Amino acid sequence: MSEKTKFVKNDSANDDYQKAQKFFHEEEYSQEEFSALSKLYSDSFRDVKEGEPITARIVRIVPDGVIVDVGFKSEGSLSKDEFTNFESLKIGQEIEVVLESVEDQEGNLVLSKRRADFLRIWGKVTRSYETGEILTGKIVRRIKGGMVVDLMGMEAFLPGSQIDVRPIRDFDAFVGRDMDFKVVKVNIPTENVVVSHKVLVEEEMADQRQAILDKLEKGQILQGTVKAITDFGVFVDLGGVDGLIHITDLSWGRINHPNEVVKLDQTINVVVTDFDEEKRRISLSLKKLLAHPWENIEAKLNIGDKVSGKVVSLTEYGAFIEIEKGIEGLIHNSEMSWTQHIKHPSQMVAMGQVIEAIVLSLDKDEKKISLGIKQLEPDPWQELMQKYPVGSKHQGIARNLTNFGVFIELEPGVDGLVHISDLSWTKKIRHPGEVVKKGERLDVVVLGVDVDQRKISLGHKQIQDNPWDGFETEYATGKIVSGKVVRIIEKGLIAELPHGVDGFVPTNQLSTGKVKNLALLFPIDDELSLKVIEFDKENKKIVLSATGALKDLSEDNIQDYITKHKLEKVTVQDIKNADTGNVESSDFSIFELPEDMPSKSSRDKNDNESE
Repeated sequence: MSEKTKFVKNDSANDDYQKAQKFFHEEEYSQEEFSALSKLYSDSFRDVKEGEPITARIVRIVPDGVIVDVGFKSEGSLSKDEFTNFESLKIGQEIEVVLESVEDQEGNLVLSKRRADFLRIWGKVTRSYETGEILTGKIVRRIKGGMVVDLMGMEAFLPGSQIDVRPIRDFDAFVGRDMDFKVVKVNIPTENVVVSHKVLVEEEMADQRQAILDKLEKGQILQGTVKAITDFGVFVDLGGVDGLIHITDLSWGRINHPNEVVKLDQTINVVVTDFDEEKRRISLSLKKLLAHPWENIEAKLNIGDKVSGKVVSLTEYGAFIEIEKGIEGLIHNSEMSWTQHIKHPSQMVAMGQVIEAIVLSLDKDEKKISLGIKQLEPDPWQELMQKYPVGSKHQGIARNLTNFGVFIELEPGVDGLVHISDLSWTKKIRHPGEVVKKGERLDVVVLGVDVDQRKISLGHKQIQDNPWDGFETEYATGKIVSGKVVRIIEKGLIAELPHGVDGFVPTNQLSTGKVKNLALLFPIDDELSLKVIEFDKENKKIVLSATGALKDLSEDNIQDYITKHKLEKVTVQDIKNADTGNVESSDFSIFELPEDMPSKSSRDKNDNESE
């Protein structure tokens, strides 16, 4: 960088000064002449470089500044704004200034006291950077990314991350505060300085941190400050080393977020639960400072007690109620209503709702409590026994059809089941939809009330007397009856007899030969003359024979039967000689249930199936 040089007059060398002035204003000399002349005047003149500090003496004080003598031919001036103590200045007082320019447009020296002060402070700052010396400064304002620090009169940058080891949540609270700093970066070309307070805190805490780690052990109680709160837990500053309280270790009760228990910067006591020396991870607990709420549960709760609690969880099978922190009970769906079938607890309760319940059971070892809310009211089933006695007749609405029966609503909240076998005395019902449709009304008789199981058994066929008492005479063995084909089954066909009763005709009682396509040869609604060959009142079974009925008819009638039903390789004589006593599958009952359909005795376990 080029530097202007000013030959400055000594008091005893005025003549030499004049000669030097003449030298600079005459025409240009050769290099040799210039060097010789410079040497000639070197003893009488000194050179001052721009930007370097020099000492000046105040010679006059004027309203807007001071006039100073710096040993030059001309005097210099300094503005009043350059001084912080202008009122206390005195003539003859020496001050340090910087020559910023040899002369301005008017030929005056351009001086700066402020720059001299800066260079003095800059020297101290750069030395502290090299030596690690601690400096004191004041935070004056907040800027983007950090703070501005007044460091002995010059501004330095303090990054937000270098204020403290703890996260800073209120930067404005530091404005105006005096603090110690360490210079961590100096940029000479731009004259910028970066300082840190955090490194001083870390150095101070290093010994403290190691002391804590050396003495750390499980079960130890420490005091710390809440440093950060996350969804999964809380970080606690134990004095230079951090520990984590997982959300499950904050409280014996359920919490949705850690900020429900602790706040930032809060001082708390914690228990050390685990310590990984290699990774230096410390696990802490807050709840273990308190006794486990189940320790004296017997003194708090007994079976039959009424308790109050908040709904903290809903599952498919019930609702969990927080009676107090760490003590929860389950209200199973079955314990929510005496009369309604509760499929989900949301039908009765809602999250966060405070409800009352009765303690039904308590298991201290398993830490389980069963609660009920239906027990808060009298059991209506005790009254139902009087309202719906066995044998009483009622009318209800078909609310639900299943493969094994139909649920009838007797009144809101009170249902009973009509098993499929109790729908008809005379018909084999394959599905309740053959008798009643959903929403239709149906006459029923109460067959039984089970208060413990909360079940009412109903019957529809019992509305009428059992016709089988009269069938014993009407369908006595050997009688000839008329029947209409109503259904083809695997081993024969079902024929509807007078009075709406169904009878079974085995295949070998339709022809003496093989019948390849029963449905084609004996179509639905085909009228047949049939002979009763078996009657079983107890099992409600009537077995019939077409060939047996033909034996007593003429040969023409028999031939008409053979022709009509296209019986191949069958003669009149074959039918005449047919053995009606050989009843195929005589143990078959038209009222027996298919294998995949529950019997009346086993239906209870399935009585809540949907259609």
